[in-house]
Amino acid sequence: MVWLPSCRSLFPAALGLAGRRRLPCHHAPAAAHTSWGAGGQAETGKPNGPTAMLRHLLLKLRATGPVTVAEYMREALTNPGQGYYTRRGGIGESGDFVTSPEISQIFGELIGVWYISEWIAMGKPKAFQLVELGPGRGTLTDDILRVFNQLSSLLSKCDVSIHLVEVSPKLSETQALMLTGGKVQSNPEDKSAYMKGVSKTGIPIFWYRDIQDVPPGYSFYLAHEFFDALPIHKFQRTEKGWREVLVDVDPEVPDQLRFVLSPSTTPATENFIQPEERREHVEVCPEAGVIIQRLACRIENDGGAALVADYGHDGTKTDTFRGFRNHKLHDVLRAPGTADLTADVDFSYLRKMTQGRTATLGPIKQREFLKNMGIDLRLQVLLQNSHDTQTREQLLHSYDMLMNPEKMGDCFNFFALLPHHRLLHTDKKHKPESKLPVSPVAGFGELLLK
Repeated sequence: MVWLPSCRSLFPAALGLAGRRRLPCHHAPAAAHTSWGAGGQAETGKPNGPTAMLRHLLLKLRATGPVTVAEYMREALTNPGQGYYTRRGGIGESGDFVTSPEISQIFGELIGVWYISEWIAMGKPKAFQLVELGPGRGTLTDDILRVFNQLSSLLSKCDVSIHLVEVSPKLSETQALMLTGGKVQSNPEDKSAYMKGVSKTGIPIFWYRDIQDVPPGYSFYLAHEFFDALPIHKFQRTEKGWREVLVDVDPEVPDQLRFVLSPSTTPATENFIQPEERREHVEVCPEAGVIIQRLACRIENDGGAALVADYGHDGTKTDTFRGFRNHKLHDVLRAPGTADLTADVDFSYLRKMTQGRTATLGPIKQREFLKNMGIDLRLQVLLQNSHDTQTREQLLHSYDMLMNPEKMGDCFNFFALLPHHRLLHTDKKHKPESKLPVSPVAGFGELLLK
């Protein structure tokens, strides 16, 4: 029996009806919001008054001089005292942006189906870890766990555990409440996991501050809107060569920040700009490169797969750095620490940084991935089981948000890391040169019934 093709029809219908409603907002890219003038400066709006983070940055800049955009992002987002993610972390209707899992339960359900399909295609290993990087409020993991529970007969002989990589104390508390009902405990005897608990369906969950703390083993990795928040370096081509974009105090308005260009090359300029680069403005996220290398090494050594879902491009875009506050675009240099800062993911860079350790698929548009995963059938099942007009309208609205090319359908992309043998089997016993057929990778190709 060919399992994968049939799952496209059977899995979405088998998941049943869950009545949660999601919010209609979305965290989607938009046109660049900074206006570059002569000398590489950006026009910025006037802040409503210095925030604690801004005062901290002003003191730092006056003492040490301009900092890279990467250092600015790192301070604004993850500073232990006043960073956006450590202090605020505004996901949801009352926050600054809403992600796909918050819009529709179908999104997370189909991600859960993807992991089960890959688990079966890879021979049903006896155990696997699901590792999510930056799990937000835990909504996506919660939807995946519901799928695992509803398809528990398939996983009955598999030892499944959940491992969440989260730096924000506030968000980890929110995740714990959603996934375990708040029944967690600190984990002092294990220096790697700072917290542990058990999901409502009986699956152990562990929290870590770094991907390196997650124990080795056969693992499926998930990074949904994770890479876009990692610090980037920005570079501008000039008549004198490449110069790095820096953040400095505005001398004309002492309580504001501005962009400036480095007077000469910086170490980042020397290391991150490729000789063949043709764009005039480039953003590079070295931290993303390090993390994708670690994932590739783990998959190469221990097996598994990684699924990355984010907005981005394949090495074509230039200035994508932007901020979000109260579901609206926000000047990146205004009131740091109070807004989400983000930049499009360069999937060509991620592919290059795997260094051939794994095979890669994508990026493909979100609407294409979800359509291949059977979102249309899943929507029909939910509509058939919905008996009130408001729920049906919300389901249709959420579907439109996820799939409409002018909304999230074309803005977000899916990208996967897989072991090389997953895509190419060789018959070593009889004819080494012959290739055995492999199951198609769900989501990255349409799975037709046979």
